[in-house]
Amino acid sequence: MIDASGPSMAAVATALGAAYLISAIPFGYLLLKVGRGGDIRKHGSGNIGATNAFRTGGRAIGIATLALDIGKGALCVALARWLTGSFPWEAAAAFASVLGHCYPIYLRFKGGKGIATGCGAYGVLAPIPMAGALAIFLAALLITRMVSVGSIAAGLALPLLILWLRPEPALLLSVAASVLLVITRHRANISRIVAGSEHRIDG
Repeated sequence: MIDASGPSMAAVATALGAAYLISAIPFGYLLLKVGRGGDIRKHGSGNIGATNAFRTGGRAIGIATLALDIGKGALCVALARWLTGSFPWEAAAAFASVLGHCYPIYLRFKGGKGIATGCGAYGVLAPIPMAGALAIFLAALLITRMVSVGSIAAGLALPLLILWLRPEPALLLSVAASVLLVITRHRANISRIVAGSEHRIDG
C-alpha cells in the first residue's frame, strides 16, 4: 500500500536520474564496438538503435540491441515503482528513459529514436495499449516495408489507445511527451518518406 505522504524527493530524484542514465547506455554502439570493432554511427543511417544495428552488425547484434533497449526501458519503470511506489512518477521515469536513449550523455547527447526503449517502458505501465500499438506497428511495416512508418504509426496510435483503455492523466502526459520526442527524432525519415527515398527492409 502506498504511503499517503508520497515518495521522498530523494527517491523521486534517484528514480528519474537512474531512468535517464540507464537508458542512456548505448547498447547498439557498444555491441557493434565489441563484436565488430566498428562505430555504428559511421554506418548505415548512423543511428545507434536496433534497426541500424540489424543493418550494420547483423541479426545477432540487432536482436541483442533490440532486447537490451526494450529491457532498459522496462527496468527504469520497475526501478521507479520500487523507489517511489507512485504511478505518476513511474510515468515520469518512462519519459526520462526515452529521453536518455534519444539524448545519451555518454555519446554527447546523440542517440537513437526511442522506439524500443519506449516500448519497454510503456509496456510495463500500459501493456494492453502497448500490445495494440505493436500490432499497428507490424501492420504498417508489412504494408509499407518501412520500419520508420511502423514506428511513427505506433507512436501516434499509443496515446489514443491509452486514452481509450487507460486514461490516466500522468500516463497520457508522459506518452504525449515521448511521442513528440520520437516524432522529432524521425524528422529525417519523414522527409525521405515524402520524397519516396526511405529505406525499405526488403532492399
